[in-house]
Amino acid sequence: MHQFLGLDSSTQSLSAIVVDLDTGETVLDVAANFGEALPAYESPAGFLANPDPLVRHADPLMWVEALDYLFEKCRADGFDWGNIRGISGSGQQHGTVYLKPGFADSANWDSGQPLVDQVRPLLTRQTSPIWMDSSTTAECRELAAAVGGDEYVMAITGSRPIERFPASQIRKLHKVDPDTYEATARIYLVSSFMAFLLSGRDVPIDFGDGAGMNLLNLADGTWDPKMLDAAAPGLADKLPPVAASNTVTGELAPYFCEKYGFAADTPVIAWSGDNPCSLIGMGGAAPGSAIISLSTGDTFFGAMRAPRTDPKGYGHVFGNPAGGFMSLICFKNGSLTREHVANRVGMDWDAFSGAILDTAPGNNGNFMLPYIESEITPVILEPQLKLIGDDNFTSWQDPAAAARGIVEAQAVSMRLHAAWIDETPETLLATGGASKNRGILQVFADVFGARVQTIDVSNSAALGAALRAAHACTDVDWPELFADFAAPAADVAIHPAETTAVYADLTERFVGELHTTYGV
Repeated sequence: MHQFLGLDSSTQSLSAIVVDLDTGETVLDVAANFGEALPAYESPAGFLANPDPLVRHADPLMWVEALDYLFEKCRADGFDWGNIRGISGSGQQHGTVYLKPGFADSANWDSGQPLVDQVRPLLTRQTSPIWMDSSTTAECRELAAAVGGDEYVMAITGSRPIERFPASQIRKLHKVDPDTYEATARIYLVSSFMAFLLSGRDVPIDFGDGAGMNLLNLADGTWDPKMLDAAAPGLADKLPPVAASNTVTGELAPYFCEKYGFAADTPVIAWSGDNPCSLIGMGGAAPGSAIISLSTGDTFFGAMRAPRTDPKGYGHVFGNPAGGFMSLICFKNGSLTREHVANRVGMDWDAFSGAILDTAPGNNGNFMLPYIESEITPVILEPQLKLIGDDNFTSWQDPAAAARGIVEAQAVSMRLHAAWIDETPETLLATGGASKNRGILQVFADVFGARVQTIDVSNSAALGAALRAAHACTDVDWPELFADFAAPAADVAIHPAETTAVYADLTERFVGELHTTYGV
């Protein structure tokens, strides 16, 4: 058998997908939601409560324990891990994990003890700042000042200094807790931390995920000395090397072979970020289409014909695991904001979708600013869910208009802030939990004036990780893998209505309200 495992350590869950190259089928597709499976971590949305709304941290031990939980659950359900011939993974981007000296020497995991108990003593920092954290604005300004401005940072790293990126987060740690920083020997991303757990050895950071740190020189694929020095002293020694996304980090640690029945020589391929992995999982490794991921946060991304940067500093350039680069714009207010609106007007998802399909594009002039969390595109640190329109709409007495209003606002904002890429996609490939909602997809089709398609597997990040493992361990090329596992669903092709004028007007009003309310 030629089965390959892809894992996805996302904000709210750990997922697993197994593809079988002999049959061309996905033979496992499971997930463990952190809030439901591991309630002791008190992270129902994937992060710890904090009185400061700008601070979003998670307990990295939750991700460790999730590995044991998921592997054991699947084994108990009868899945044979011994057929796996390669493993890779996807991690929520930008989160960082901090380990003590000797961490690699201590990674000879004992299969008789829970993994979480063996990893706990290795941490110098008990929580990990994740991609939702917006508490490092001051540090971003300091980074830019140290190297000559945002323009240098964008030109070198593909992004302006960003609050959630590790450079500013590491700088903040060094400022507020220098002892912890000094005690740290290795700083991993979520992706490389998870690969470390599986390999039981020190591992590199892959190029795709490393590009989302404000520390990597995209031109030569190495850590940039000026950015390292600007972030914190001695940082070069605390980061692992950068490696290509198809790098084999080692064989699976004996812990997992002894405990769950994996083969002893199972290779582990470098993990990457969730967005680079989704690019692969959606079959989007080559330019021509764009991908929208509608999850905890929403993203718009695609393979780039040539690297370019966003002059406003909201967009990013990451590494494409298949080679070259990818563009990405991330929006913090995604599914959690849609869920907030649905709950407020008392709708389940079927009613929410139906309401969108039964209302007119443009929402009869009603629209909103869609922010319940601080936003990163554009930068909004004091969020509000602001409704603009008639009395029934602004008083939340029109549930259908509220449903359409939130989704139209998100779609309009996404198209507005994707304009810098200078591509007009004919097709949008949709993934993420909300991609199952036809009403939501119809709005995105109308706003972008593009056909929307999905793939049968909703977790494109885990699928992309599985395909990356297969590609690294076999001679099967990308087009064949995409044809077998990432072809668009034949029964889901949503075509846009003729709404160009409607959404041109709505976009103009949306921009005006953003400027009036937030000055952006």
